[in-house]
Amino acid sequence: MHESPPHQQPVAGPVPASGQQPNFPAMPAPAGWRYKPRRALWDNKAVRAGALILLLALCGLVILALVREQTGTEGFLVGLGLAVLPVPLLVAAFRWMDRVEPKPWKNLVFAFSWGACAATLMAIIANGYATEWLLSSVDLAQRPEADKWGATFVAPVVEETGKAAAVLLLYLFRRRDFNNTVDGVVFAGITATGFAFTENILYLGNAFATDQSFGHEGVPAATAATFFMRVLMSPFAHPLFTTMTGLGFGIAASLAPRRKVIRVLVPLAGLLTAMVLHSVWNGSASLSPLAFLAVYALFMVPVFGALTWLAIWSRQNELRTIRTFLPAYQIAGWLTPPEPLALSSMRARGIARDVARRTGGPGAARTVAEYISFATSLAFLRQRAHNGTAGPDFPAREQELLHHLWTRKHIAQPALTQASATLPRPFAPPPAWGTGWPQGPGQYR
Repeated sequence: MHESPPHQQPVAGPVPASGQQPNFPAMPAPAGWRYKPRRALWDNKAVRAGALILLLALCGLVILALVREQTGTEGFLVGLGLAVLPVPLLVAAFRWMDRVEPKPWKNLVFAFSWGACAATLMAIIANGYATEWLLSSVDLAQRPEADKWGATFVAPVVEETGKAAAVLLLYLFRRRDFNNTVDGVVFAGITATGFAFTENILYLGNAFATDQSFGHEGVPAATAATFFMRVLMSPFAHPLFTTMTGLGFGIAASLAPRRKVIRVLVPLAGLLTAMVLHSVWNGSASLSPLAFLAVYALFMVPVFGALTWLAIWSRQNELRTIRTFLPAYQIAGWLTPPEPLALSSMRARGIARDVARRTGGPGAARTVAEYISFATSLAFLRQRAHNGTAGPDFPAREQELLHHLWTRKHIAQPALTQASATLPRPFAPPPAWGTGWPQGPGQYR
């Protein structure tokens, strides 16, 4: 059933008189809270324990053994040292996209680990069997062509499916952190970064081993060429492919539950797009250098540019969501008037944390960061209620977030008020323009 507009959604009641503790009847007990303050990675036992972590660790050990077997110890170390160079840049880019509503580190660590270990192992095994089958199915003279067929048609399907598995798991089991296209792009991009990291170790290590076998002195030619192609020229290749899958899952996450068929078809369409892009890229590598550069310049670069634009637009759209849906809580009295503006500005958020740190130390800054996180989640929750995708537990989740804001407001609200003073004031329309907005806290009883 379609939900009513956001200004008609019930909240947990008007703000009580000064000094009184508000009542949150629908809020679950603390043990059942879905929104909890984010702690440091090393304080979270779930990241270091569980069957999933053990599985990824075993996959990592197998990958380590396989790569060292192919490259040798020296080749592995050289490949590792070179392959790690683009990782901080790629992770920082996706974290920048994710700054409005940062995802828990444990989800990002899982995504990177799955790409670097599980997805890579799946790709090595499946590609190996597929290559053997192709080579055994053709004549000796056609074997070079069979290798090209495997790289163009088999590897994209296998590798994108392996990476998509991580996005699917996060979509199914971490839905509270997976709500829109930004979430899908971030999870998919981090997964693909992990996959590219391990794959680059293998390619660079093999190139170094080749140079060693030919006794090259000075700059190793094969290693330098591989480094230029995979690390300098195309570090975004795997993230670009897999973010198509992430976009599909992100769109599905933003759709109403009743649209079941579309929520299945859109991720499949995204996965198919990722496979096609990957296939085009791999196929172009078998062409002449001029044809490869043409594909790179006329196809891959525009697609990368379009994805970059979409990422920037999506981040700005998240800030607009905060600016649109938090005023209802400000009118009801839960937030002060300057807060919706301050919370929808990344600059003001940073200033508020700095103000709290100067006046109250690191603990106060952490409190403000938690307040910002909960207020952001509240805005997105209200947007989902407006779109009819919040679910029946909307009152409990809303009251839980309001409770977290209430317990932190004495530190966060003064800092956000001071930060908002540094921002240009938005245009205020005449009262007649604001028809439809609640006129007082009575509508929120």
